[in-house]
Amino acid sequence: MIIDTADLTKTFNGRGGCRGITLQVPEGCIFGLLGPNGAGKSTFVKMLAGLHRPDTGQATVLGLPLGRPEARRKLGYLPELFRFQDWLTPEEVLRFHGQLGGLRPSETRTPAFRSRMRDTLELVGLSEAATRKVGTFSKGMQQRLGLAAALLLEPELVILDEPASALDPVGRYEIRALLKRLRERGVTVFLNTHLLEDVEELCDEAAFLYGGELLASGPLHQLLSSAGDSSDGKANWRFRLGGWLPESWEELDAAFGGSPSSTLRLVEADSSGSALLSARVTDREQAGYLCALFIRSGLTLYESSPERNNLEAWFLRMAESRRGGVS
Repeated sequence: MIIDTADLTKTFNGRGGCRGITLQVPEGCIFGLLGPNGAGKSTFVKMLAGLHRPDTGQATVLGLPLGRPEARRKLGYLPELFRFQDWLTPEEVLRFHGQLGGLRPSETRTPAFRSRMRDTLELVGLSEAATRKVGTFSKGMQQRLGLAAALLLEPELVILDEPASALDPVGRYEIRALLKRLRERGVTVFLNTHLLEDVEELCDEAAFLYGGELLASGPLHQLLSSAGDSSDGKANWRFRLGGWLPESWEELDAAFGGSPSSTLRLVEADSSGSALLSARVTDREQAGYLCALFIRSGLTLYESSPERNNLEAWFLRMAESRRGGVS
């Protein structure tokens, strides 16, 4: 495993951070770290990058203990918040980062290193801006430059903290294509992001943090397939209805012969009478029975379908289960 942590914990005066994280990341994959704001994702990432010292627990990165210089030389890191000096050019930024990576100043002025800088800037789409001042860059261009700095020394592991946060749709598409090319080269990408569509398209494996704790991890296809499964053998079904009123629960109560809230959940409703309800059903026949009850209660049925097990649905279910919400 290129990343292997055991009970890794880092808090700040006993609060926040993350606790007891045991996680393995295989070599050569794109791994996504998910969770709501404040879940402890950035704290965990900074421990992997050697910027935070864990309170307890153990971890190896590239087969070496956290923070070892030998591992850092093989690691590229793009932090969530960074800023380059406005008066520098991209080439000067990369030359400086080459020295931070252990190169002597003379080595950053060789033809080989200049060629490497040109290739890296072209890789992230900044070849036309190589001699411009960073102060003239848009936020998206600065994000690309940060990515170039992370990739400059051809790392074996790249840790990216919200790499597409400042990019427009075209830029995000280009970065996704770049990350796929890195995977094809055997580079491992550890991606901390809130953009679920990027994770769903890119990642081989993923993990979910909530409240500083690891709730789930594994191959993405397994996480998504298990999202629709449960020990009770039921599946989630959604119903789009019209004519919904506050007293509709009472009408459904009469049709059910009992409280509908034990079977149904109101996901959303608006003042126009449109409503979305969710239910856990054993099969399509039970879903059809619910459709008949809605119609019998005077509601208009616009749509009835099983809930697709996409990443957004899985993310929301994980968060709701942690908050003690619905199943």
